[in-house]
Amino acid sequence: MPTLGAVLAGGQSSRFGSDKADALLEGRPLLAHALDALRRSCEGVVIVGRSSPLGVCVPDWPRPGMGPLGGLAGALRHAQATGYDRVLSVSVDSARLPADLLALLEPAPAYLASQPVIGLWPAAAAADVAAILTGEGKHSLRALAERTAARAVTSAAAPANINTPDDLAALEDRLRP
Repeated sequence: MPTLGAVLAGGQSSRFGSDKADALLEGRPLLAHALDALRRSCEGVVIVGRSSPLGVCVPDWPRPGMGPLGGLAGALRHAQATGYDRVLSVSVDSARLPADLLALLEPAPAYLASQPVIGLWPAAAAADVAAILTGEGKHSLRALAERTAARAVTSAAAPANINTPDDLAALEDRLRP
């Protein structure tokens, strides 16, 4: 099954105070870490919600500012248009992803219980996301998980979730020999 990797990178980074995608971890931008992790297990990879010279970029759907669900909607629509069966989504600040992430989340739909933005979604879920984003109620990944009966998966190696510069500094300290 062809899998499209999608880095959801359209957030405002308000708690971080600057653009998280460009923040450095071990001397490399967080965006580069996320792209590398997806390239190990996906046939194609896109950056959603921003322009970047690091890869193919697609817009959020239906418009910017819709949060992670809008980013996932853009990725799912792109997957359908380009022949991918499913999307492996991660956020730009989910550093140190498990090497076996795709296998961990098999079969779709599934997501990491600790970070629902990290998930494996069938491309056909684009219709479910569109219904959520254009309907009443919560516009969240948890709403999508409920609607699609996605499994919440736990992992012994939970990825870092970097929301502040202090989170990034703490991770950098843990990674030093």
